[in-house]
Amino acid sequence: MDATLRQLSAYAAVARAASFTAAAAQLHVSQSSLSRAVADLERLVGAQLLERDTRNVQLTAAGAEALRIADQILGAHRAGMKEMERFLLGESGTVAVATLPSVAAVLLPQVISRFRRERPHASVRIMDGPERTVLAHVTSGDADFAITTGEPSAQLEHRPLVRDRFVAVLPPEHELAERDEVTWEDLARHPYLAIGRDSSVRRLADATFAQIDARVAPAAEAGSVATVGGLVAAGLGVSAMPALVLPLLGSGPFVTRPLSRPVVHRRLDVAMRTRRTVPLAAHRFLETLDALREAGSGLPDGVSWA
Repeated sequence: MDATLRQLSAYAAVARAASFTAAAAQLHVSQSSLSRAVADLERLVGAQLLERDTRNVQLTAAGAEALRIADQILGAHRAGMKEMERFLLGESGTVAVATLPSVAAVLLPQVISRFRRERPHASVRIMDGPERTVLAHVTSGDADFAITTGEPSAQLEHRPLVRDRFVAVLPPEHELAERDEVTWEDLARHPYLAIGRDSSVRRLADATFAQIDARVAPAAEAGSVATVGGLVAAGLGVSAMPALVLPLLGSGPFVTRPLSRPVVHRRLDVAMRTRRTVPLAAHRFLETLDALREAGSGLPDGVSWA
């Protein structure tokens, strides 16, 4: 089957918009040419992909599978063309790093500082966000590599970089603040302040509470770590955060205590697309990162090189 990128792109646009009219406007083409492209694709695959009436367009079972495959092909094409564009425009000196906010704010500054000292004509573009967004930046080709949580996949290979221990974050006058160490079970007995569900911190904390069979319904949750820090400082509850996140909580007042039973670490990896060579500037950036790790460069308390 020699489906063209034009046919796949036209079909994906119609399938997602559920409308030939809307898809034609989006692609800035005529509706008739879009209809021909989709019809040609259907003839090529030998199956009806869309069910049409005067108002609606719906995917058939074959259409849903065709959309999944079209997205893979178009995504690979976009990623490849972005790589070519970066090369042809002479932007190979720009390192695109996707990472979590805590890594961007706490770990990367020392790496970028050394990298820029050694290569003053290179630049770094940081795309920080939640775990899912960070990984998507790498798989799409927008980022050269990521520093993030998550498990290896067929698309991405991981190598361990650092790990940071979870600690309890408490108001200064809280009863748990009098202890040298706090258990997860202790924490579960008090109003819990959670970060949003798209955060790796939330995923790991929820998994730990489930491990000890503790049902924790957050008293409040917020998308920003700084907001959670403000709520703790106001005495509204307690929270659990990995050590690298603590500088993002704000000035407090709050105190931290090591969490135990179980001791939980968040592992942060360098993630790259499988069987893809990163651009030279990105390779040099990773060499700088490795040099800092080998030298045992200082990390905040509770954070260690993996």
